[in-house]
This record gives sequence, structure tokens and C-alpha cells, in this order.
Amino acid sequence: MESENGTVITEFILLGLTQSRDIQLLVFVLVLIFYFIILPGNFLIIFTIRSDPGLTAPLYFFLGNLAFLDASYSFIVAPRILVDFLSEKKVISYRGCITQLFFLHFLGGGEGLLLVVMAFDRYIAICRPLHYSAVMNPRACYAMLLALWLGGFVHSIIQVVFILRLPFCGPNQLDNFFCDVPQVIKLACTNTFVVELLMVFNSGLMTLLCFLGLLASYAVILCRIRGSSSEAKNKAMSTCTTHIIVIFFMFGPGIFIYTRPFRAFPADKVVSLFHTVIFPLLNPVIYTLRNQEVKAAMKKVFNKHIA
Repeated sequence: MESENGTVITEFILLGLTQSRDIQLLVFVLVLIFYFIILPGNFLIIFTIRSDPGLTAPLYFFLGNLAFLDASYSFIVAPRILVDFLSEKKVISYRGCITQLFFLHFLGGGEGLLLVVMAFDRYIAICRPLHYSAVMNPRACYAMLLALWLGGFVHSIIQVVFILRLPFCGPNQLDNFFCDVPQVIKLACTNTFVVELLMVFNSGLMTLLCFLGLLASYAVILCRIRGSSSEAKNKAMSTCTTHIIVIFFMFGPGIFIYTRPFRAFPADKVVSLFHTVIFPLLNPVIYTLRNQEVKAAMKKVFNKHIA
């Protein structure tokens, strides 16, 4: 039955990451390893931060939320890859596609804003240490957390509303392994030039501005710590380096995918794989490996439960 916006198709066929069975098997094994080894590590980070009374600083509060966001984000695409590898026909319903797209950008937008908040936290801690406890009080932390969740929702719902208004009446083959804005828009039975520009503005410009703003903020922080004592300087450098690595992991693929016209490139699927599956699982792990307090707390938790 045809809907009000002219949509007559009820499902999309996903063409997948590649047609090579060998590469599919390699990706399946890689995703399986990351999913069932690193994902529990993210939940361990959350449990450790929640249970250790020594990890109550805003930095660890936001790190726990990052681990939660990344773990949630990994549930959107990774299980679908694993299931589709075992399926002959890779099909997703129209509603399922829209739902996947919504949560992809809801959680992704929220995570981008969380990294902005974490950069602000480090700026206050390093450049304005005397004001840190007053600025980053628990009430302010929860307000910022609520704001980033709301920001992610607004960012995502704008894209969903635009896509729901498009008619889909022709081909229903998505040249990807999941539903995302660029591929879905290309299947609409109308001129999508204006919608594409709005999507690039909503996703691409937001991603690029956040990325440049974050780099600028960490550049200011690094300049401010040049005259600090050796121990404080090394600790701040370690923290900032970790944040910058995660920023490149998070925003690099997003800039590549969303800040240009929706034209297919050979590297799109590989970049999308790392952007939606690999990097989200790695981000909290990278933070933890470079944070002595969290590592010590995790060892304490592990030894407590083993004993």
C-alpha cells in the first residue's frame, strides 16, 4: 500500500560490505573478536567507575558515559553484520532501516557532544584549576549530560523527519551493510539535491566544527602546560594525547562520509566499518589503557572477584 509520502517499498536489500566470501569471513571473525572481547571490557569500565569510590571526579563520570554510549552504539550495526553473514538474503524493513538510522545518529551525535564536554572538563582542570570544583560540580555535570543527549536527539530527529518525507518507489538495494543517510537518500524517487545539502549541513558541518573546535581547545591546553612542572606536564600530556587520538577516531571517518556530496567512493564501506563497529568499541579501552587510576581500580575489582 502506498503511504502519504508516496513510499511503496516495504524493505531494503543490503548489498553488504563485499561480495567476496573470503573477505566476508575475515570481517565476520574480526567483528566477532572485537564484539565479544572488547565489549565486555566496556561494561567492566562502567562497573569499575560506578563501584570504586576513588573514581568520582567528573573525568571518570564522563568516561563511564562514553563507555556506555560506545557499547550502545555497537549494538546498532555489529549484530546485523554477524547475522547477515549467516543469511542468504540481507533484508531490512523500511521501519527497521529508519530506526537503525535514528539510533545511529542519536548515539553518534551524543558521543560527539560528549567529547566536547570532556574537552571542556580538561580545559577547566588544567587552565582554571582553582575554579574546577565550582564549575564542574555534580549538578553541572548532569546538566551537560542531559544537554548532550538532547543534542544527539535533535540532530538525529531532523534527519529522520527529512527522510520520512521522501518517496521511495523504485529500486530498494542499499549499497552498504547498514542503513545510513547517504545511501538511503539516493534511493528516493525525487530530486534530493536540497535534502542532501541540508543533511551535509546537519551532519557534516556539525562534525567538522566540533572536530576543529576540539583540536583548537587541546592546542590551547598544550600551550598552557608548557611551563608546568614535569610531573603535572606529563600527566596532562598523557590525558590530552589520549583525547586527541579518540577525537581523530571519532570525527575522522565522520568528516570523510558526511562533509561531501553523497557520492559513492571505494573506501566508503571500509571507513564506515571502522566508524560504526571498530572505533566505538576501542575508544573507552584507549582511555583506560592510558589512565593509571582506572587501570588500578580495574585490577582491584578483578582481584576482588577472583579471590
